[in-house]
Amino acid sequence: MISDDPVSQGLNFKAKHVASRTLSAVEWETADLIEGDVGDAVRALKAEDGGELQVHGSPGVIQTLLAEDLVDELRLAIFPVVLGEGKRLFGSGTIPRTWRLAAQSTTPTGVLLLTYQRVGEVVTGAVGPEYG
Repeated sequence: MISDDPVSQGLNFKAKHVASRTLSAVEWETADLIEGDVGDAVRALKAEDGGELQVHGSPGVIQTLLAEDLVDELRLAIFPVVLGEGKRLFGSGTIPRTWRLAAQSTTPTGVLLLTYQRVGEVVTGAVGPEYG
């Protein structure tokens, strides 16, 4: 049975680009393996008219793309669960940038869904109730 859910439709039928340090081939029919430099491959994909590019569940790829200034938007899901230290989203090499909250919502279970758009260079300021 094929789901008409837009998320599963996108994951099952849209083109996928797999970045891997261990795979030599991918079996997914709609996927291709990125060979060589991930930053160069993403720059080439962004230059095409293929729609948005998304990264799912790979903080390593995200850190690479942030370090190469290739991320235009961050969509974060923050769950109200602590499981341990976890992996860092913003690691060493990340270029300092300013992000603007573009959308926010909370699910009935308390998951925060946040969308941030890149604004540009970091602008410093003050934090406190008097600067509200």
